[in-house]
Amino acid sequence: MNKQNINLYLASPRGFCAGVDRAVKIVEEALKKYGAPIYVRHEIVHNQEVVDSLSKLGAIFVKEVSEAPKNSIIIFSAHGVPKTVFKEAKHRKMISIDATCPLVTKVHNETKKHSNKGNHILLIGHDFHPEVIGTMGQVSKNEITLIQNLEDANNVIVKNPDKLAYATQTTLSLEDTEEILKILKYRFPKINGPSTNDICYATTNRQLAVKSMAKICNCILVIGSKNSSNSKRLVEVAKVNGAKEAFLISSEDDLNSFLESYNPTFTPNLGLTSGASAPETLIKVLIVKLKKRFEVCQIDHEVTKEDIHFNLPKSLRSI
Repeated sequence: MNKQNINLYLASPRGFCAGVDRAVKIVEEALKKYGAPIYVRHEIVHNQEVVDSLSKLGAIFVKEVSEAPKNSIIIFSAHGVPKTVFKEAKHRKMISIDATCPLVTKVHNETKKHSNKGNHILLIGHDFHPEVIGTMGQVSKNEITLIQNLEDANNVIVKNPDKLAYATQTTLSLEDTEEILKILKYRFPKINGPSTNDICYATTNRQLAVKSMAKICNCILVIGSKNSSNSKRLVEVAKVNGAKEAFLISSEDDLNSFLESYNPTFTPNLGLTSGASAPETLIKVLIVKLKKRFEVCQIDHEVTKEDIHFNLPKSLRSI
């Protein structure tokens, strides 16, 4: 029986970004230096496969610092944490290692800078996301307001429009952020912003690749966890920019469900990408399974190259 032909477009860049790669290596190198167990506050990155693999090496994931023993080693996730978390770890005489992505740290520093200047900060982001909690925790509650959507941007009331600044969560949709900023800048012409875009390079590049691929592919698969903000944004970007269907694939079960219903007669051009916190494992599994069922023409869809690298903390560099 002849196999049906499909064109498989592989987005490039995809998968691990420099911040995620750094955070994972921090846990691995800390385990080498200090031995197990090492405690990690929250998921180091939003990907269960990564968390499971680090758990097998001896990392123990906790929700709060208080769940780890006093005098132990604790690592803070790539999403960043409020200042109070560092203080709590110090009070408990713990060795704390900060795996916050340097691009998130940049947003933290901007937020504190605006606070020191007496500016009220409007933070564009999603409520309850760890990164947003971390950024809002850099200043006092009355100095920062969360803007989640266009309605918030239209309705927010500020005491002094002349002393106002904004910052953004790094993993947002470019289009959504631009629309919110248009409203804020129209309403508050003197609002101060960062010197460069807060949306991280990896989020931007992966969204641009999907945006381009959506013009070619009827269906796009995004490999990533259900709680990964940047992966969910990729699904949204695909749908908004022309893909008839887009699915978030977070497990091999999701993969199998998709393959059972996939009909290449209607969608011969299939796009494939992965979020910034997703390893390449499921991508490889999918390609193998597709090749068993179909005649696959694999096409690299590259929009840009990435060569960014972030150094490990000084305490771990000599290993």
